This record gives sequence, C-alpha cells and structure tokens, in this order.
Amino acid sequence: MSKQSAIERQTDTTGTLTVLSVSPLEEDHSSLQAIIGHSKWMLLKARDLVSTLALLQQHQVAVVLCERDLVLGTWIDVLEHLKALPNTPSLIVASRLADDRLWAEALNLGAWDVLAKPFDPTEVIRSVKSAWQRWHDQIQIPATVVTVMEAAS
Repeated sequence: MSKQSAIERQTDTTGTLTVLSVSPLEEDHSSLQAIIGHSKWMLLKARDLVSTLALLQQHQVAVVLCERDLVLGTWIDVLEHLKALPNTPSLIVASRLADDRLWAEALNLGAWDVLAKPFDPTEVIRSVKSAWQRWHDQIQIPATVVTVMEAAS
C-alpha cells in the first residue's frame, strides 16, 4: 500500500482544491459557494471550532477562510489549531470590520490575508489562489528535501 503525498490527496483524481469556510453565518457559506461554485474548488462548511477540527481530520484542506468572530472563539483559536497540523493550511480572515488593525494583527499572528465582507468575487479568488500557492510551496519544500536525501543515500 503506497502512501499518497499531500499534493496527491489535495488534488486527487478530480483536481479539486479544498477550501474550508468557517462561519456561523449561512450567508458567508452561500456567498463563497456562489463565487467558487463554477470552479473545481470544493467548499467545505463549518459553523464552529468543533466542526472545523472534525473536517480538518477528515480532509486535506489547503485554505481556511474564517469569520473573525465565531460563536465560541475567534479566528485566532482556529489559527492555533491549524499551526499544529503537519501541512498547515493557509488562513484567510473575513470580517465586516476588516480594518488596518485587524489586517496587521492577522498577518502578525500568521494569517495569510484578510477579506472584507460582503465578499468581492475578484478579491476572494485572488486571495484563495495566493493562499493555495503558499500552501503548495510549503509542502513542496519538504518533499523536495526528502527526494534529494533519498537520492543521496
């Protein structure tokens, strides 16, 4: 039985990029589905931290788009759990109050980007694509090191 790499699991046979939307608001999930519904991207939906953690255990997720405030907790709680994962997904924070303060805090703590709501389709696509590229590059580097080490031995 061969092990699949993270990239193979991420893109599998359908070429699907998995994005996890974390928000207690159905309108956030619906808006994101409308924006990315035409693509090969798969949108998973979670309303709270518990369901987020369950989905992260079941799926290889490249990008998490998280509402600033959750019912119990915030995007910071989600980020702390993401950092513990072997192939840390990129986190994008979303908020109606996406000001310079939130943007600076998010980037300083390790989030990839901040998006204002209501979502602008162009900005969502740009941000998710760049977040996916960061994630992809991050998992490619260790794979390259392993390949080089195996070739050297």
